[in-house]
Amino acid sequence: MNNFNKIIFWNQLNVYEQKKILSRPDLKKNLNIKKTVKEIINNVKVLGDKALRDYSILFDKYDCKKFQISSKQITVSSLYLNKDLKNSIDIAKKNIQFFHQAQSLSKVDVETEIGVRCQQVNLPLNAIGIYIPGGTAPLFSTVLMLAIPAQIAGCNKIILCSPPPISNEILYAAHICKINTIFQVGGAQAIAALAFGTETIPKVDKIFGPGNAYVTEAKLQVSSVLNGTAIDMLAGPSELLIIADNTANADFIAADLLSQAEHGISSQVILLTPYVELAKKVLNSLNKQLKNLSRLSEILIALKNSAIIVTQNLLECINISNVYSPEHLIIQTSSPREILPHISNASSIFLGSWSPESVGDYASGTNHVLPTYGKSITDSALGLADFQKRVLIQELTPKGLINLSNTIEILASAEKLEAHKNAVKIRTDFLKEKYEK
Repeated sequence: MNNFNKIIFWNQLNVYEQKKILSRPDLKKNLNIKKTVKEIINNVKVLGDKALRDYSILFDKYDCKKFQISSKQITVSSLYLNKDLKNSIDIAKKNIQFFHQAQSLSKVDVETEIGVRCQQVNLPLNAIGIYIPGGTAPLFSTVLMLAIPAQIAGCNKIILCSPPPISNEILYAAHICKINTIFQVGGAQAIAALAFGTETIPKVDKIFGPGNAYVTEAKLQVSSVLNGTAIDMLAGPSELLIIADNTANADFIAADLLSQAEHGISSQVILLTPYVELAKKVLNSLNKQLKNLSRLSEILIALKNSAIIVTQNLLECINISNVYSPEHLIIQTSSPREILPHISNASSIFLGSWSPESVGDYASGTNHVLPTYGKSITDSALGLADFQKRVLIQELTPKGLINLSNTIEILASAEKLEAHKNAVKIRTDFLKEKYEK
């Protein structure tokens, strides 16, 4: 039956049932995936490029003679794209660049007391790896989301990996972001290569980008190694929650729910509204729009994990949303900005009827690499700061050290760290002796 029919009345559920409705699809830890990824990583560490070639044939059915894409191939990629697509990618790039440039942090440079100067500067990560999934829908938009903040941050080396053959859309997006080091390597083996290096692919300091279960597991494993390569986040299936009142457009809501459900069978979408009539209209519209979508089978499976929930009032919608902590939150109410201050947990928020989640995926300017699975309680959307590190600096004058010395000596003595105390005292004794002469 190709219909979705799940309107739930929140206050008719007990606490256990409420918790179950808000639970994400069960991502069972596949021990076979864990074991396979561990073997792939070890083989890449030992065999290097040979392992990459073997895995390319095995997984991608592609006999890769040369991993690195030539600069000529990168440049001519634009010839294979139509003018409208290139123009759209350029507009998205402009907006993403504008928003991320605005995230630049000012330097901190203060004198905490006379003669004690403290600073904080932001330095770029030296070498980063960008992983872009391939397959039937190459995510060239993710190239923009990762490469643009990396460039703004000033990262010295930006290396892109994607499964072969790499689409011209990905190559063009990389080209306009000035990424010239591109390797046609995919899957867990690409993550291993970026983490440990091979004869061809250099080791990086941090890996960014989404991927399938094998890529995600590889990111987890390489980042768990002592002094291992860092990663951006472990992104899970896409999710969307909508808060709506009786002024909302049911067709818009249904379209937004379907736009996220089509990401994959583990996606989850939820509507929260106090209005039963709106819930029914959304349900009818959703089932009508379903018939026109190509990814119908995936959407129907995703909808099994999803729900339209009727609450007592908007305050209850807000409370439920904050507990769920969605990746994407759309607020379609008469005054969405009045609700905004009450939202404490969400990765990316879309206000009003004219802000579909799709704009954030592509071209509004915000980043679409977001915490999922409730991680927005503590974690943030990817941004400029993820491509930088904070460095602290302090500089004291002789007077500044003398004025602060007694405080430090008392604190060090209380913690029974005599060497700490002595590092100060030996200097102050030197200064006192110098000034007394």
